[in-house]
Amino acid sequence: MRFYHTNISLRLRPLIRPRLSGWQTALILGIAILVGGCHSARIKFPRQGTDGPQFEVEFDDNTSKTRQHIIKECHSWLGTPYKHAGIDKDSGVDCSGLVMQVYLKVADIKLPRNSAKQSEFCKHIKKKNVRPGDLVFFATGNDPDKVTHVGIMIDEDKFIHSSSSKGVCIASVSSPWYSKRVLHYGRVPHMT
Repeated sequence: MRFYHTNISLRLRPLIRPRLSGWQTALILGIAILVGGCHSARIKFPRQGTDGPQFEVEFDDNTSKTRQHIIKECHSWLGTPYKHAGIDKDSGVDCSGLVMQVYLKVADIKLPRNSAKQSEFCKHIKKKNVRPGDLVFFATGNDPDKVTHVGIMIDEDKFIHSSSSKGVCIASVSSPWYSKRVLHYGRVPHMT
């Protein structure tokens, strides 16, 4: 293995000529693989229809395994049809049913059945403190102060929810429609 640097005249020359035995090289390579494998996990999300981008969510080292599993479970619900009061991947799910089922399966936390009660159940947090797996609450009805919709945050902008027109899909909090209707963000108790 040779290491080079560039000097002013752009000629390359070796800096160090390490002399490692076979087991030393294998040990260094093994450590490099382990350290490299410790960095953040990623989930690839598919393109949503013809206009949506494909994107990846990368978790930093501070994202708990439970939060990562919540996002992975949400990913498995993508494309599920919308059904009022539904809680099933096959027959359909509504927004609060999606949140309830994901948290029950992954974290064994039983959330209330509707979005308004889920909002009351959660600790309200500021947008700057939102982490993957936290909830976002909206007022989509006639009353601009009443929680009527919920989604699960994937990152600081995107969330997964069950849309009455698209089923389980990904949307952006900063989109013109949703940005006008965000009420607050919430953290489910016992989530780190």
